[in-house]
Formats: sequence, structure tokens, C-alpha cells
Amino acid sequence: MRITIKAKNLELTEELQNFIEEKIGSLKKFVKILKEERGEGKTLAEAFVEVEKETRHHKKGKIFKAEAQISLPGKILMAQARGEDLPGIVVKLKDALQQEIKKYKLKNKELNIRKQRKELKEN
Repeated sequence: MRITIKAKNLELTEELQNFIEEKIGSLKKFVKILKEERGEGKTLAEAFVEVEKETRHHKKGKIFKAEAQISLPGKILMAQARGEDLPGIVVKLKDALQQEIKKYKLKNKELNIRKQRKELKEN
């Protein structure tokens, strides 16, 4: 899975970039079955993550925001989180994306089962 990270109103340090790649990269195990049929088996999933400091003058409250978008075949999954703690927000974002991926996979599995049942009834 290819991960693209963008930062607004804050510096994207090497440490922050590695942390985000580690957390969002852990979702790779959930999309590993989504591989290209042909070629070298590259994954079809791409992740775009944007972290930002919403305001420059506030010192308290929900001042950080993170958004993520994962492009899967036939679907784009999105998640958003806000809070005071940037690493905590990234973890919340990962959890939300994990739930979305599970829903996507379950829906695809159910569609395949329905198609097979329909084919069996027709034969």
C-alpha cells in the first residue's frame, strides 16, 4: 500500500512521518487480498493522509485534525479525527479506517455469496 502524507500549518518531521506510516501501514494486512490479477502482485490500495493544526493561535482544545482516504477498487474510504494529541488522533484515524475496510470486505464477500446462490438456483 502506497501512503502519501501531507501536513498543513505544522512541520512534517521525520519522526511524525514514520509514526503515521507505521500506523496507517498496519492496515496493509487488511487489504493484502486486494492484489492485481496480473503483474507483480502490487496492491491496488493507496492511502492519502493529511494532518493539520487547525489554528495557529489556540493553545487548548481540539487544535489538531487528521483526515485519511484509502482508494480501493470500486470504493474510496474516508475517515476524520480531531483532538489535542496528534499521535492519539492518528491512532483514532487508523481504527476508523480499519472499521471501514472491514465493512468493505464484508460487503464484497456477501455480494459474492449472493451471486453464487443465484447461480445455483438457476442451474
